[in-house]
Amino acid sequence: MPLTAEDAYHLQREMAKKVIKHDVINYNNIRYLCGVDVSYRDDRAFAYALVIDRYNFDVVDSARSITKVKYSYVPGLLFLRESEPILSVLRKLDHGYDVLMVDGHGVLHPRRFGLACYVGIKVDKPTIGIAKNLLCGNIAENGSQAVLLNGKVEGYAIQTGAKPIYVSVGHKISLRTAVKLVKEVSRYRIPEPLRLADINSRKRG
Repeated sequence: MPLTAEDAYHLQREMAKKVIKHDVINYNNIRYLCGVDVSYRDDRAFAYALVIDRYNFDVVDSARSITKVKYSYVPGLLFLRESEPILSVLRKLDHGYDVLMVDGHGVLHPRRFGLACYVGIKVDKPTIGIAKNLLCGNIAENGSQAVLLNGKVEGYAIQTGAKPIYVSVGHKISLRTAVKLVKEVSRYRIPEPLRLADINSRKRG
């Protein structure tokens, strides 16, 4: 039975307590990065995931899935709409990965629990939330590009293209490491694993 909005809010608040915001893997041991994204047509969700080698950007694995959309988009409740397609396609990957990048917010969220947090907990992997638009919070006025939520730094605005992207912790990674890694693997505005996942999720062939 589909969750109501109130049920979903309660689930977010409870699961937010489980988010780990420190590194569980040494930065130097991070090699394989997974990006996952979802696009839509009518009532179908097209998810695509790929794993790249951090050091040469070679794609070592990829997968796609098509699932039926069960929820409409509701701001702040993206996990209801996208988590099932994302988890479905991640299960199809054969190659392991060290860090997952999700197109959506992590703790930079009104209830400190965005899509990247939900997916990160479900797959039990270090996960980074990377969003194209700011859902909440304010950019610090000191030039640091930190995003403050109720006075606390919960994300960073990173300018890797014409417009910034907003990086926050999803699960099992520190904000400092998340920002450093995103900058390292960004040839364009969007970090390479996510950029390729986005492009391929839109292909229907």
